[in-house]
Amino acid sequence: MKWGYGSKSRCRQSSVVAVAEETEGIDEGLVESCWANLPLELLREVLMRIEDIESKWPLRKSVVACSGVCRSWREIMKELVKTPEVSGKLTFPISVKQPGPRDTLLQCFIKRNQTTQTYHLYLSLTQALADDGKFLLAARKYRRATCTDYTISLDANEMSKGGGTCIGKLRSNFLGTKFTAYDSILPYAGAKLVKSRSTRLVGSKQMNPRVPAGNYEVAHISYELNVLGASRGPRRMHCVMDAIPASAIKPGGIAPTQVDFLMDNSGSSLPMRFLRSKSSRLEKSSSGPIETQREGSLVLKNKAPRWHEQLQCWCLNFHGRVTVASVKNFQLVASPENGAAGPEHEKVILQFGKVGKDMFTMDYRYPLSAFQAFAICLSSFDTKIACE
Repeated sequence: MKWGYGSKSRCRQSSVVAVAEETEGIDEGLVESCWANLPLELLREVLMRIEDIESKWPLRKSVVACSGVCRSWREIMKELVKTPEVSGKLTFPISVKQPGPRDTLLQCFIKRNQTTQTYHLYLSLTQALADDGKFLLAARKYRRATCTDYTISLDANEMSKGGGTCIGKLRSNFLGTKFTAYDSILPYAGAKLVKSRSTRLVGSKQMNPRVPAGNYEVAHISYELNVLGASRGPRRMHCVMDAIPASAIKPGGIAPTQVDFLMDNSGSSLPMRFLRSKSSRLEKSSSGPIETQREGSLVLKNKAPRWHEQLQCWCLNFHGRVTVASVKNFQLVASPENGAAGPEHEKVILQFGKVGKDMFTMDYRYPLSAFQAFAICLSSFDTKIACE
């Protein structure tokens, strides 16, 4: 299926194209009518039961399959399948761009491959810290002379910058202390489109003129200097979520929710624009306290750990989800900017920690999406010269 999770080999893709070419002469309307002409009441009842029963992966693939039968089935399934905020389920690929559940942490894990410099995000299928999981996103690290780039893709194997499955990226400054996360499509009304004379669209096709594709800033992550010296204290993080208003965490607050991926006129996904400029642009835009530069946006900070006298180390309560001590481990909560702290500022929105040599857990909730949470966690992998 075109936007199904996971990856397909090039041979498989080629065969699908070949079959499509051979069947061009078939009346598509006649083929579709066999399924589209079912009584809507009966069809809705059947699809509703499928959506309710197949509530977990891998069984939930039946829900995705039903949405690909024909247009009428797809429209009904889009209506029946609720967003992760409401249902707590990740069903379609667009779910990774939508805010997580409000009441619980959605449990995921990241597998790192240090040889290929790749990172794969999976949805946990069991309560175990490591299982087969359901693939969600992948990222590849690109080192440059003045910065580091991470491309984020929907495909487990295709993470090139010109690939049609690339949905965002993360870029660091030279010191690895400041990061900017970019979305490849408009995340909310009024989002800032980063433009540069050196920006070009890799492998571009005819674009949909109604919605521009490019680099939209959705988050700024900064790591403060560790005043205790190397390896003597935890990192201090600040995350300014440009795409999320500060009011989103309050009762009745709303976070922007994407409903579809941008497509070009041929039905293919649009590749992402990549900045070719040096990291001095990032240094300039990130100079000074970034939380004061973007007023009205949600600001996250790491929850302060406590010193454990018996263990002689800094500790956080991950409720069994983290088992290995690491400077990379963190929990993020909302920062009460210019106001009194309330109960909503005590709730952990994102937690990340080590459970094995190349295995890390990532648990997130509303108002973050899996894409935003993954980008923040990727920043923790990067070497930070001034913080360690």
